[in-house]
Amino acid sequence: MSDSRKSVAGTLWPTKAIFPRVFTVRQNLVSDKVKDVPGAVRDELERVGLERLVKPGWNVCVTAGSRGISCYLDIVRTVIEELKRIGAKPFVIPAMGSHGGATSRGQVDVLAHLGITSKLLGAPIVASMEVEEIGRLEDGAPVLASKYAIKADAIIVVNRVKPHTDFKDEIESGLMKMMVIGLGKAHGARLLHSFRGKGYHRYLRLMARLIMQKTPVVLGLAVMENGYHEISTVKAILPEHIEEQEKRLLVEAKKTIPRLPFHEIDVLIVDEIGKNISGMGMDTNVTGRFWIPGEGGPDLPRIDKIVVRGITEESDGNAIGIGLADYITEHAFRQIDLHKTYVNSLTAGWPEIARIPVIFPNDRDAIFAALQMSTRGDTKKARLVRIRNTLSLGTLDISETLAEEVGAERMLQEKLEIVSTSRSMRFDKKGTLMRTL
Repeated sequence: MSDSRKSVAGTLWPTKAIFPRVFTVRQNLVSDKVKDVPGAVRDELERVGLERLVKPGWNVCVTAGSRGISCYLDIVRTVIEELKRIGAKPFVIPAMGSHGGATSRGQVDVLAHLGITSKLLGAPIVASMEVEEIGRLEDGAPVLASKYAIKADAIIVVNRVKPHTDFKDEIESGLMKMMVIGLGKAHGARLLHSFRGKGYHRYLRLMARLIMQKTPVVLGLAVMENGYHEISTVKAILPEHIEEQEKRLLVEAKKTIPRLPFHEIDVLIVDEIGKNISGMGMDTNVTGRFWIPGEGGPDLPRIDKIVVRGITEESDGNAIGIGLADYITEHAFRQIDLHKTYVNSLTAGWPEIARIPVIFPNDRDAIFAALQMSTRGDTKKARLVRIRNTLSLGTLDISETLAEEVGAERMLQEKLEIVSTSRSMRFDKKGTLMRTL
């Protein structure tokens, strides 16, 4: 980093930095949850008759992806335990497209960052980027799947159902996507994304249907989360019902996804982004920053400037989605592994989501620059929101202007509870924002 960057904020903004005062608020989110997650997994596997689907001695492939799903280790480990109980020989495959730098070692590391290891699972993790063509669609498009998954006697697909960060349709992020992009590894992900928007809206379902026809997928285990990132639903689904049931679950997931309570925001401060938070680092359903033409929707917030302060450790340097921010700190920039980020973004077919925003030496300068640009100088009255990440929206910091709106609007009062007195935004000697969320 050049020494000249240390003076960039002072050069651009010679006036005294004035920040809005802030309040901490709690947001009332959908809170229904499963109290005993392993028990719910066992109940669902018993309900669909796992012992009829899998025979003793069978090699069974269980998928595990790159998202930070609540109780993820418990969910996958319970599936492993139930398979062992009936005498099967389970193994886990990282089902995450090109994540982890599109390498076998990298994908094992991604799972380890999520707390999923062979030792903790009690089963081997078979990591390989090798795929085979299992068939072609009517128009000749090939369909690919993991070499080791399709050679198993049975495949159980485990994933969370939620709104996707790239597109809107009846099927988005869930079991069918994991079959195509997860089991398809880097080659399968690149193939689907090569069709651009048509890949999401048309080919995703067609390819998933063929995978269920041509490979030994015997079961899908879908989970959903409530607004506090807790498991709210566990559902075991037979292959012939996966598409229909996933559509229904997605409708429910769209009702419960946590969102920002304000439609107009000048500056959003995001403490951390990462692959464990969202496939796009920060969930576009929260930020409204859909970059694909025609996607998104009218209910999304309008945020003028986004400041990103850091990348999660679990992302291991993959900062995909950083291009959707306006400003980042030098700390965040130094956390980026360009290779992993570029591999993921190029596989997705959208290099712009890996572009590096304007870099500032610290939080203070980045936030003040965003305030200056979004408010045309009246920074004290800015409509500012600070969040830990787009998955954790139960507690927020909001500026005084927004707090006044909460006091004046009944609908906001039903959603939010102000739990602190007004305070100044404080920074240490290095310009780092103090006080954690």
